[in-house]
Amino acid sequence: MDQKAYGIHMGPAKCAVDLGDGSERGGYVNQDYILQKLDRPHRAISLMYCYYPLDKGWPGRASVAHASDSVSFAWDYPYDDYFTYKGGLDGNLSDEPFPYMRDVRKHGQDVLLTLTIDPHVSDEHLIAIAKDLTTFGRVQLRINHEATGSWFSFNKRCTYQEVADFYVRFHKVVKEYAPNVQTILCIGGIEDENATEMLKEKEFTEAVKATDIWSVDKYITLHYGWPYDIAERGGKSHYCKTAEETYRLAKLSYDRFCYLNGGSKKPMVMSELNADGDVTGQIKQASIMKEFCDFIKEDKEQWLSGFTMYQFRDDGRLGLEMTDPNNKDVGIEQPLLQEYKEIIHDDFFQPVMTTKEETTFPVTLRWGGSEDADGVTMPIHLEKNPVFFEVYFEEELKELNLMMCIENMWFYKAPGVTCIDIMPTFWKNPLSEKKEVSLILFAPPSDGENKNTGSADWMVNSYTVLPILPKIRIRYEPTEAC
Repeated sequence: MDQKAYGIHMGPAKCAVDLGDGSERGGYVNQDYILQKLDRPHRAISLMYCYYPLDKGWPGRASVAHASDSVSFAWDYPYDDYFTYKGGLDGNLSDEPFPYMRDVRKHGQDVLLTLTIDPHVSDEHLIAIAKDLTTFGRVQLRINHEATGSWFSFNKRCTYQEVADFYVRFHKVVKEYAPNVQTILCIGGIEDENATEMLKEKEFTEAVKATDIWSVDKYITLHYGWPYDIAERGGKSHYCKTAEETYRLAKLSYDRFCYLNGGSKKPMVMSELNADGDVTGQIKQASIMKEFCDFIKEDKEQWLSGFTMYQFRDDGRLGLEMTDPNNKDVGIEQPLLQEYKEIIHDDFFQPVMTTKEETTFPVTLRWGGSEDADGVTMPIHLEKNPVFFEVYFEEELKELNLMMCIENMWFYKAPGVTCIDIMPTFWKNPLSEKKEVSLILFAPPSDGENKNTGSADWMVNSYTVLPILPKIRIRYEPTEAC
């Protein structure tokens, strides 16, 4: 069959979806597993780490290095109880979080790195961190998030003004040494609908103006006393708002950010969003998140650039899965997972695909990130629902790293893999009649990092030559009618 192919561009969704993968409440889950559960990649995967290299016990995790029976709150350790960032000054780029960052990018997603960091570190530390990130494409870096709170170590060590000044200092270092990285300022925003100002607004105004992206973390319900107590009615370690109230507060925060920035707009995200099953129960948790996402879709102003679902697998009830207490390598699917899966497959939350002119081979594919990539699409005519649908990669294609999409379902081909079975698409959504479908291919960097080719755009764009199209095997009948 003479197979045609066309160029295709992937651009941003109306509202992007990002996913938290690991935090103080759970470990990292590999991207192959997540893709199989959710059938699509995210714009970005949020990884949460801390950097307190001047502290006793570093680089051990705080709850291990400073284990104590007297701890009764998640943030009662000398430094924040995230997994520790092993890069930075004299760091090791083979250790966390770098293998996970490579895994994220190989699977067609951007890295969203949250880093709580001691504001007393020198510029040498900040420069080293920035240089660590130069090969990872369009990284989003969330520095000292929830910075108007009182629980993180950086707030206990410094005044709010010092925290804000540190943010601006780190932002400037990033712009100089890692221009591929965008910074996210995450503060409390408007927390009361009657408030006319944000909390600590005066201290953070310069940071609001300097940052690339604005953010608030908003949990509709939250058991913040976890895991040291149980949320019971009348208790003091949890709260409960409505989806509508939470949405209004986030939007009021965006309006205030714009005001502080002289009326000029910037991208706005919600870097942590969920309802806590400890408070509502897991079934209600799922319906609350659907209600919130309906508010996003129905708002014609479309002020929100994206949100991060916190998180994929959680030791408590803030995840799409709950960690099996008998085996931390196993996740127990929660009702929220299927609801969330439906949400993220809505066109509103999916990247926009634009088909271009017919292409000739060899063709160069460009990966600029999950919101800016150029691939190819192959139109395929199906007479009916197939029994076999396989994509074969001959020797010339064997070592390529590819993300593929057909009928809204995504597949990953790792380097060295020679065949991908596409049939799950047609088990889950079988065809009732003949149909034209398209197989879309993109090529994220094969080892998750951009190569320094000396070109002006190497920190952002990665290029891959596709010499030929893969071979397609489609059959409409079983091999044998046994």
